[in-house]
Amino acid sequence: MEIAVSTRDLLKRLIGFDTVSRNPNRELMDFVRTWLAEQGIESLLIPDESGGKANLYATVPGVATDGGIMLSGHTDVVPIDGQDWTLPAFELTERDGRYYGRGTADMKGFVACAMTAMAKARASENPLQVPLHLALSYDEEIGCVGVRSLVEHLSNQSIRPRLCLVGEPTELSVAIRHKGKRGVRATFIGREGHSALAPHNLNAIHLACDFIAHLREVQEQLAAPYGGQEQDKVPYTTVHAGLINGGTALNIVPNRCTVAFEIRNVAEDDPDELLHRIQTHARELVAREQARIPEAAVSFELFNEYPGLATPEDSWAVEFVKSLTGANDCSEVAFGTEAGMFSSRLDIPSVVCGPGSMDQGHKPDEFISIEQMRLCEAMLDRLLARLCNPGGL
Repeated sequence: MEIAVSTRDLLKRLIGFDTVSRNPNRELMDFVRTWLAEQGIESLLIPDESGGKANLYATVPGVATDGGIMLSGHTDVVPIDGQDWTLPAFELTERDGRYYGRGTADMKGFVACAMTAMAKARASENPLQVPLHLALSYDEEIGCVGVRSLVEHLSNQSIRPRLCLVGEPTELSVAIRHKGKRGVRATFIGREGHSALAPHNLNAIHLACDFIAHLREVQEQLAAPYGGQEQDKVPYTTVHAGLINGGTALNIVPNRCTVAFEIRNVAEDDPDELLHRIQTHARELVAREQARIPEAAVSFELFNEYPGLATPEDSWAVEFVKSLTGANDCSEVAFGTEAGMFSSRLDIPSVVCGPGSMDQGHKPDEFISIEQMRLCEAMLDRLLARLCNPGGL
């Protein structure tokens, strides 16, 4: 199964592409597609409307044409703006047993390992018994946006992978749970006027602040069963106001204010029911003003959402991934991934397991240890051995 490919060299090439989510990723995807073709692997690009961004889906066929394993990762990275980097962000630097560069941990390190695994699968003298798939997406960092067209593509296929392994950084711990998310924008309408006559008008910022106060009350209620104790992990649903925008001048009572807030829900909580409660309170808040200010209003826009992940610990998928890593226990991750989409919308059992740690992700001088890369390659080598074994999956 030895082939002339260096995972390090692949990582170096991948890091060299500035794929911050606001930028196109097409140049990187064209590189991946060309490289896969050179290994004899066909792939499909699924572009966005602009053509500047794309998902990629590739398959190394097996003796059986259905099922198999899908390795999934995203190709976008977070910005470096305002961060104090001491090393080049978009060049790979090797130092003290680590690879430095934006995306090394989150998550181009895994993408490089997955590409190597695809090449090894194609070059193997022993044929795969079931297919190995590679799914690469864009705009994951802004809410699992890009992968949606890939999910739609797979939903129209009669044959789907039997298991998905999302390689987000978990230090190769087998993560089976993460929260879902609802991103919502609330717009409050008041009545503008001169600030000297403020009581005759309706301050939309004040309405928004009353609304935010309610969000804080909801958060306290959600946290109350856990005693309000500081914890490394947050085991309950959270509500958070992240952006507020309103007003044009200090001497004008603002007639419009927007608040962007999010719900990050554990699997046991219904985010839509919680959102309905929040919306009902906001409408009651505005209704109290409408007798005096008829134009007072509030509207809501759901601008982002993705489901949580809750793969049963006793499922065959979890046991299978554990057998590749040697893990005895399972974990959960605080961040969202495309695993929830593959699981809930395509009914593909999904597990999050990849090299590196999110403790290094999104930070200046981001890095992944060379040892973590080596361990990931070893895990995927064991996966290939299982896929080549008639009774391995």
